[in-house]
Amino acid sequence: MRTDMRKNSKSSWPKVIARKWLNIPSGADEFQSDYAVNGETGDRRKSCCDLDYHSIVPENFSEGWLTETAGGIKPSKSMPEPPPVTDSLNLRMFVGTWNVGGKSPHEGLNIRDWLSSPAPADIYVLGFQEIVPLNAGNVLGAEDNGPAAKWLSLIREALNSDQSDKELARCYSDATEESSPSSLQLEQQASLKPRTSFTDLLSMEDELGEEDFERLLNLNSNSSEEGSPSPTYMSGSPARQHFCLAASKQMVGLFLCVWVRTDLYKHISNLKVSCVGCGIMGYLGNKGSVSISMTLDQKTFCFVCTHLTSGEKEGDEIRRNSDVAEILKRTKFSRSFRDLRQPFYPENILDHNKVIWLGDLNYRLAPGCVDTHELLKKNNWQALLEKDQLRIEQRAGRVFSGWEEGRICFAPTYKYLADSDDYVVQTSNSKEKRRIPAWCDRILWKGEGLKQVWYSRGECRFSDHRPVYSLFSVHINLANKLIPTAISCPPRFSSKSALSSACGAKVQAEELLVIPGHKAA
Repeated sequence: MRTDMRKNSKSSWPKVIARKWLNIPSGADEFQSDYAVNGETGDRRKSCCDLDYHSIVPENFSEGWLTETAGGIKPSKSMPEPPPVTDSLNLRMFVGTWNVGGKSPHEGLNIRDWLSSPAPADIYVLGFQEIVPLNAGNVLGAEDNGPAAKWLSLIREALNSDQSDKELARCYSDATEESSPSSLQLEQQASLKPRTSFTDLLSMEDELGEEDFERLLNLNSNSSEEGSPSPTYMSGSPARQHFCLAASKQMVGLFLCVWVRTDLYKHISNLKVSCVGCGIMGYLGNKGSVSISMTLDQKTFCFVCTHLTSGEKEGDEIRRNSDVAEILKRTKFSRSFRDLRQPFYPENILDHNKVIWLGDLNYRLAPGCVDTHELLKKNNWQALLEKDQLRIEQRAGRVFSGWEEGRICFAPTYKYLADSDDYVVQTSNSKEKRRIPAWCDRILWKGEGLKQVWYSRGECRFSDHRPVYSLFSVHINLANKLIPTAISCPPRFSSKSALSSACGAKVQAEELLVIPGHKAA
């Protein structure tokens, strides 16, 4: 069996390479999800050309028998119309990005620091870059999805762990009972994760619930002493609900996943993915984007995880601008037969109501900043940011015109020595390429109803980048919306069930096939 698998793997290499070099899509619109499809979990439904899956259409087939990919049952015509409601929905969305330097996560890697936030979130959008080394084998060959599976497992454990309040208190106690740091270390800690000001707290009051706001206020007052940890809310506390994977997609080293509360999934529909390669020859996937589109209570969201052209030579920022333009131009979300009946369906990124752009954008500090080292020593981030290429290009209207980014109050996220808090440029003994520290890892957004309430970075030393995260308040107007009558299916459903299950994918007309071996009468 192993010999046959090796032969099949070797024989498939020329096909894979040819498809990648000729830019022929291969499963580009498929993604993974916790929610069952045809009684299976993990993979999106197969198309009609897949021989391993077939469906039997009952004689009394009717429109009411169809189910949607989003996970809810479409009400039949005989069902009563649900009552309209006029209300609004306020959610919190955590967005994180991390370039992990081509390293696969080891067992027990703690990512809770990265997933910490001032208040609990309802949606987690997590993007990775370089989850595999960007070598010829991974760029030209078959996709290595082993590391992606490991990251999903770690995230699921972190979001759904049952850590008690006592354990959380112990974590804070351990952090404060460590040996007394020097004044320089205290200054660095304050600059990396500054204590929330009273003005910022007041601005958060409208975005957070009363209970969460009081918790944040109490935590902030307790952290008034120098060196104490900044206020965070660990997603694994007992008050949190469990999360399921709505969708995930990989393209070479890029990986994007969206997690939602299990009770929120029934409000999500029209999950779509799109990949754009901007790397070698302008098409291969060592650089580019992975995007996920979804509809949440009639509002469309798009999450774009990118890894743009690297380099700090003069003119490299123009290539990064070009990558952004190509991604905006070439990202397309496929439409199904059912989508044609909807009054509006977003086909590209800017068609969506709310867009989050995250990733390793690779913008550096403009050349000629001779006092970089002195500014780094003084933690003078605002002076350094005056040389930030992204801000310079954005102000000039050459990229991300009309997009927003929060105020940066944390240290540059790149490039660090392995397992160290020192930048590569700070030591002459390193064999690493000398890079000027820069804010390569960024989160931007566009659209009404989005308000950023937190923008910071994690301190995990796993790679030469530090992870970045942001917390958003999401306002959705539910005016004239019908109350959904369908219920969501429980995640991790594994038994074989009929297509009439609430977890079934919508069976479209072109997919109603005759079982192989049976001839039409």
